[in-house]
Amino acid sequence: MKLFLVLAAFLSVCWAQYNPNTQPGRTSIVHLFEWRWADIAAECERYLAPNGFGGVQISPPSESVVLSNPYRPWWERYQPISYNLCSRSGTASELKDMVTRCNNVGVRIYVDAVINHMSGATAGSGTHSSCGTFFNAAARSFPSVPYSAMDFNDGKCRTYSGDIENYNDIYQVRDCRLVSLLDLALEKEYVRGKAADYLNSLIDIGVAGFRVDACKHMWPGDLNAVYSRIKPLNTKWFPSGSKAFIYQEVIDLGGEGIKASEYFGLGRVTEFKYSTKIGIVFRKWNGEKLAYLRNWGEGWAFMPSDRALVFVDNHDNQRGHGPGGDSVLTFWDSRLYKMASGFMLAHPYGVTRVMSSFRWPRYIENGKDKNDWVGPPSYSDGRTKPVPINPDSTCGDGWVCEHRWRQIKNMVMFRNVVNGQPFSNWWDNGGNQVAFGRGNKGFIVFNNDDWNLDVTLQTGLPAGLYCDVISGQEDGGRCTGSQISVEGDGRARFQISNTAEDPFIAIHVNAKL
Repeated sequence: MKLFLVLAAFLSVCWAQYNPNTQPGRTSIVHLFEWRWADIAAECERYLAPNGFGGVQISPPSESVVLSNPYRPWWERYQPISYNLCSRSGTASELKDMVTRCNNVGVRIYVDAVINHMSGATAGSGTHSSCGTFFNAAARSFPSVPYSAMDFNDGKCRTYSGDIENYNDIYQVRDCRLVSLLDLALEKEYVRGKAADYLNSLIDIGVAGFRVDACKHMWPGDLNAVYSRIKPLNTKWFPSGSKAFIYQEVIDLGGEGIKASEYFGLGRVTEFKYSTKIGIVFRKWNGEKLAYLRNWGEGWAFMPSDRALVFVDNHDNQRGHGPGGDSVLTFWDSRLYKMASGFMLAHPYGVTRVMSSFRWPRYIENGKDKNDWVGPPSYSDGRTKPVPINPDSTCGDGWVCEHRWRQIKNMVMFRNVVNGQPFSNWWDNGGNQVAFGRGNKGFIVFNNDDWNLDVTLQTGLPAGLYCDVISGQEDGGRCTGSQISVEGDGRARFQISNTAEDPFIAIHVNAKL
């Protein structure tokens, strides 16, 4: 009996790092990429909480280098020079206020944590940083931590350049510099302690977990040593003993020396194959069809669902960085993007993350976007602009806010309603018209063919009149979109034109009229 209790306690501790700590009835994360802390706080209160979002992934809050060539790129946030909590998103006090206000309305905060490296090797020397702290990249001197030359892997890397040159060599990938970023020696107790202190300073103010950047470039044993030092979550908002949610950036499309499975024992892992494949299928490339999604998930050689963090696009691959290439669907492909996002949010696989982007002036030359570096909407002095909300609930001033698109917001709510229900009542026409249900709670139909869909299907839902939450939504007992009548036997007729603005329909029991 004692052994059983010890084992049960061990399993609960292990599972905790896979659990996003969202409030009951909330299931999805939104990445408010490069938003200011003040805007995130307001968004939690006015929009995310009322619409059932579970949490927010925020951009790295640690002090970073400020770059001028190119001018203030988004990726300067991924070049820390200290663990001070001041960034282009705001001050430490603004960060704390945001975390408090979001938690108070039940929306959790997940920090994008950069602990693999510091700034680039050529970042220079001076106080050109988001807090004005001095550093000297050439000397490996970051006195605000402090880190010195002995805290980096320069002597351990065996490549001529000091950078990763061969991704099939696991030692290079983990001991050498990723695109010249100064690689921290996480095997050292001192460095592990400093990384853990940084994470714990964020636990203290109430964050619910971490998206850990560049995990493929850190040894799993070193990460385990850091994670094991993370304190339980703040009991002001979380049950006593709650553990931080960990999801790790590991890009694994196959064919390299490092596998995502090496990190399953530490937390969830970003499933980049999901993003790549869903884009290919909805684009109908390489002969792929929606009908083939019947066994979506592990059946497509993805990682186990209980280890996966999934997304249609992320801040890297929407710019052509990392895996996926042109197959990745983004807000630039809005019609297909809404469909793919709807499929992701309706399907039970993984923990889902929705992207919220900003526009930039794309300039494609020889297949590459020359402006993929452009940072968020900013004033001439580099300060990030606020996110203005238009009367129609969309965002202005270059902020895309996909999470505010009616179709995506309503599918976030759909996922909350059907959570825990089985994948059921699959139907397809052998091509690109498909449908499936989630037990007796929800049903969704897609038409990605070049002709109309008109079919009667078993939904599994109780009889009644339902509001389609894609073309509209239920508002005070009235439906602003199309209506679907489910008969007593659970069957309903669906008609979707191939030229519809959004050629899919979704109904659920909370949208019953």
